[in-house]
Amino acid sequence: MTSEQIEQRFQESAEVKRQFVRTHADRIAQVAECIVNTIEAGGKLLFFGNGGSATDASHLAAEFVGRYARDRAPWPALALATDMAAVTCIANDYGYGDVFARQIDALGHPNDLAIAISTSGNSSNVVKGVETARRKGLMTVAWTGHDGGALARLVDHPFIVPSTVTARIQECHITLGHVLCEMVEEKIVAQSS
Repeated sequence: MTSEQIEQRFQESAEVKRQFVRTHADRIAQVAECIVNTIEAGGKLLFFGNGGSATDASHLAAEFVGRYARDRAPWPALALATDMAAVTCIANDYGYGDVFARQIDALGHPNDLAIAISTSGNSSNVVKGVETARRKGLMTVAWTGHDGGALARLVDHPFIVPSTVTARIQECHITLGHVLCEMVEEKIVAQSS
């Protein structure tokens, strides 16, 4: 890969993020407020996805439980793909399509927030997880790409990255997660000061 090609990849990533934020800035502020309300009401954040989206879910749950940039109390957040025993038990006994739905059925409560991550928006186990979350009364958020897929039509707050390139979508997802972490920390820490 040439220097120009490398620079082009960075420029593509930046342009996708610029397009995304122009469309979604208001929704980002709304979802940050939903997260603040969830935490203040004693609810938890349930992140879930497959592959790279699973690792994004894990990364962001850790930012909420640990910290993002400020020292503060830990906030309840779970990444549903990280419990190897639960995932493999459910996949073995019920099928991989149930790995998120069954955990949400067990752990989810109406004051919780479910954040589904799927670059296509069509991962069947993620869609099923959202359907279970909605049935249980959780607020739902989806981070997708392409045309948003099935998830965009199911959730309360869809975020659709304007790209069909998985890497560009994932890069935007993690930036979205970091911005939300920062906004939530600023709001809650400012309120408690």
